[in-house]
Amino acid sequence: MRVFALWVLATWCAEVVWGGFTVADYPMVVLFLGPLYGSAAVLIREVVRRRGGGWPSMVLMAAAFGLVQAGLVDVTLFDRGALADTEFAAWNESAVRTWVPVLGFSAEQLFGFVGNHVWLSICAPIAVVEACSSPGRRREPWLGRWSAGVFAVLYVVASLLIRSDTGYDPSPVQVGFVVVVVVGLVSAALWWRPGVRWRREGVCGRREGVLAREGGPGPLVLGAGVLGAQLVTWFFGTDWWGTGLRVAVLVVVVVLVVRWAVSERHVLAVWGACLVAAAGAAFLAPPYAAAPGWLMVVSDVTGAVIVVSVLVVAYRRLGRGLPPRVGAGQVSGTT
Repeated sequence: MRVFALWVLATWCAEVVWGGFTVADYPMVVLFLGPLYGSAAVLIREVVRRRGGGWPSMVLMAAAFGLVQAGLVDVTLFDRGALADTEFAAWNESAVRTWVPVLGFSAEQLFGFVGNHVWLSICAPIAVVEACSSPGRRREPWLGRWSAGVFAVLYVVASLLIRSDTGYDPSPVQVGFVVVVVVGLVSAALWWRPGVRWRREGVCGRREGVLAREGGPGPLVLGAGVLGAQLVTWFFGTDWWGTGLRVAVLVVVVVLVVRWAVSERHVLAVWGACLVAAAGAAFLAPPYAAAPGWLMVVSDVTGAVIVVSVLVVAYRRLGRGLPPRVGAGQVSGTT
């Protein structure tokens, strides 16, 4: 049940929560895109948890997936005509303001595509489903070898089908860029291990309360701060200055999260803020294909209700038998 919930939620978060599709498209999205996004989320979580890794590894693997998706699967990062027949054609044209010569992509779109996959397609769904799981299973592997193989096959087949439908072939330089960066991200994710200090204290991502620390904002305050930072970036332009400011805000947020996210509730609040921001953005963004106004409103309201509901349930689940707070290194190392 946990695996299925993650499979469905990751698919929904990747393409629906921010308004990409209406409620009428939900069954189609899960059926056709579930093997891609859902399988990727399940596999990434499984690899990281089996190796005893935590959120740093999860983020690195998610970034690798996002780059593969945008650069090699649907090739929206390189194909200037990828969004031409959608409601996002104008945004796709304005993205050339941050054009990177030779490599042939927009830096603003690279940041947006990969970032959205990190927090919507992979990390936020994993945080929610783990929070809703029993304490003893939140950090444990959920798949056997055969089931992991099935999800791997589903992901590969779905990726090949989408790739075959694009009609665009990235240049050898573009493919080489993606491969080199992805290999670096995956290697860093697999290399990352909890520090000796944390292992000595018994903090291996399976329990909290070993390194208590006083002070710091509560989970909801930290989540509100992350949400506020995301909302501020909405007002930045799509030029180099705007992209640079987004990167700067991200760096500040990461530093503060690593410092202050000292419990599972903090982690959920951080990723939950990303879902809330996406659900809010849905009211301002059109779906890929034009739809009646009433259907768009119903879809946006439905998405917001789903986000609030799952976050409330997950937050309450984490509150049962809540352990003491832990040191900030838990998040940077193993949470």
